[in-house]
Amino acid sequence: MKFPNRLVRFAVPALIAAANLVMTTNAVADSAAARGLSPKDLVMLDRASDPRLSPDGDFVAYQLRETDYDGNKGRTSIWLLDTDDKDAQPKRLTAADKNSTAPRWSADGRALYFLSTRSGSSQVWRLDLDGGEAQAVTKLPLDVGSFLLAPDGRHLVVSLEVFNDCDSLACTKQRLDATAAQKTSGVLYDKLFVRHWDTWSNGTRSQLFALPLDAQGLAATGEPVWLSKGIDGDVPSKPFGGDEEIAFTPDGASVIFSARIAGKTEPWSTNFDLYRVPVDGSQAPKNLTAANLAWDTGPAVSPDGKTLAYRAMKRAGFEADRFGIWLMDLASGSTHEIAADWDRSADSLIWSANGKTLYTSADENGQKPVFAIEVGNGKVTRLTGDGHVGGFDVRRNTLVYALDTLASPAQLFRANTHGSKTRQLTQLNADKLAGIGFGAYEQFSFSGWNNETVHGYVVKPVGFEAGKKYPVAFIIHGGPQGSMGNDFHYRWNPQTYAAAGYAVVFIDFHGSTGYGQAFTDAISGHWGDRPLEDLQKGWAYALANYSFLDGDRAAALGASYGGYMINWIAGNWSAPWKALVCHDGVFDNRMMAYSTEELWFDEWENQGTAYEKPQNYEQFNPVNHVADWKVPMLVIHGGMDFRIPLEQGLGAFTVLQRRGIPSEFLHFPDENHWVLKPQNSVQWHETVLAWLNRWTAAH
Repeated sequence: MKFPNRLVRFAVPALIAAANLVMTTNAVADSAAARGLSPKDLVMLDRASDPRLSPDGDFVAYQLRETDYDGNKGRTSIWLLDTDDKDAQPKRLTAADKNSTAPRWSADGRALYFLSTRSGSSQVWRLDLDGGEAQAVTKLPLDVGSFLLAPDGRHLVVSLEVFNDCDSLACTKQRLDATAAQKTSGVLYDKLFVRHWDTWSNGTRSQLFALPLDAQGLAATGEPVWLSKGIDGDVPSKPFGGDEEIAFTPDGASVIFSARIAGKTEPWSTNFDLYRVPVDGSQAPKNLTAANLAWDTGPAVSPDGKTLAYRAMKRAGFEADRFGIWLMDLASGSTHEIAADWDRSADSLIWSANGKTLYTSADENGQKPVFAIEVGNGKVTRLTGDGHVGGFDVRRNTLVYALDTLASPAQLFRANTHGSKTRQLTQLNADKLAGIGFGAYEQFSFSGWNNETVHGYVVKPVGFEAGKKYPVAFIIHGGPQGSMGNDFHYRWNPQTYAAAGYAVVFIDFHGSTGYGQAFTDAISGHWGDRPLEDLQKGWAYALANYSFLDGDRAAALGASYGGYMINWIAGNWSAPWKALVCHDGVFDNRMMAYSTEELWFDEWENQGTAYEKPQNYEQFNPVNHVADWKVPMLVIHGGMDFRIPLEQGLGAFTVLQRRGIPSEFLHFPDENHWVLKPQNSVQWHETVLAWLNRWTAAH
């Protein structure tokens, strides 16, 4: 049999195409002897992230999340590993029962700074690697959200949630305590973002403060210097911003940060700018990028202090525009883009020691590698192989990164800055994965909408037998400007379905990232047609080319935009599916526009507001097609999901019940747009698999 358009043949992906390195001690298993990855196995895996190299590049510190299943939460600690010693074993630096995150090296490499809640609140701590106990660097009355250490070790900047009209941290603390003690519960608002992601606003803003450090690396007592004072916005941004939005100049004299001025326009604005402020607070923050009305972020200053590298979008109001890489002469303010022809959206930036190269990562054809960009000519070189790089760091000539794939949770790797001499540093979860096999996987491509190439993946069930047909889980990713590719996911992991006897198919439809900005742009204004065509053609291609897929026993599943698409296909493409699963999906586009928090998203995707362009919201509105719904559906929704509010899921379930269509509703009152608590995650997986088994008879 010939395999047209196949990109990767079925192999044993224990040998991953990242310099042919073994990702884990267990292999992808087609044999019936191996058992697959259960939902409990998945949530119990240790998760490595945020690798940080010592100044000499010889050691890597990283954070490791372990699962406290009985406590129904994760616990994170800091670990250290010698990258030069091939026989070195990771060493735990902080206790497992006290959350510690964000390891950052001192300038001399003799100590690590990190965030910890060991004192009862989130503060910055310092651990001398020559011995001794960790010491509290900050003892502030408010929780520290993020921090950054000056290159010269003389200052620390921290983010704190404060009331902008308070003149001291004590003022904020007193006001919060007074609110908690009062008997009334009503809160009066006069502008939007009354709630964001999973949190109701209490009127505070995340703001940036500087503290001088003494000879022992500890913060001086007294009121910190308020660096972002006068900025009506959050530094870092909410809900997911961190220290990647803040940078010091190499001399430690100035801080550059990204912020969006809030006012009343914040929910429909993506106009983030970069501001520069002296670390002593002697001057007000100066806007460096006021000319660009789109998103500017990710500052990184060159080693000589002369050039600011940052990431910028060009279209205001569009959160999924391409992040290009820009350089600013800090003396003159002149700017220019480098690698302008590189049609990828850059992630965080790191300078080489000689200032000639920038390192970044980006989605690329179902993978997420690390790239090197030459500053002088914009030449782009891919440094890592297949898989998903979740975090990386560069010091001197050493690159370290966390890489995961469809067949392995994240492991740490070391390479040189040319991408060669790659070596796997960790064998995390070897004990937990002993005896567990993974379904073999393959990437494929086909001609989708507009006859353009579209990519997808198929995953075999664990215990695969040639000649046998298997039920199929057809997973539709969210975003929609995202990608479901060669990565190890903790919410939608294909291996949990493969373990339950399902083959898995998923498509990076138009709108996905990593295939060029035009491909990403194609979904805006076209939620219901172009991606649907890709999904239909991808499904047809998979059925025609993978004989083990049983098209008569298939279920479609999706969350967020994927959940929207489940609601859309329920009324527009129901024929192939025996069952559907909709998690946090959009049911009514019009009500979504009036109840979601980040309005810029809906307004860009529908090319206007719901009251200016109502026809755009109705064109691909699932609620208009409920008369054609007939496929059994499981609806899942989080009570703290403010991105796609709970009523969207309730609306879908109401229609299903009212029309007599077999349906169930799984509600998590304590979860947001994701399902994060370990026991809730297991319940989610078991409920979904039970629903699929009920209608596809996998077992």
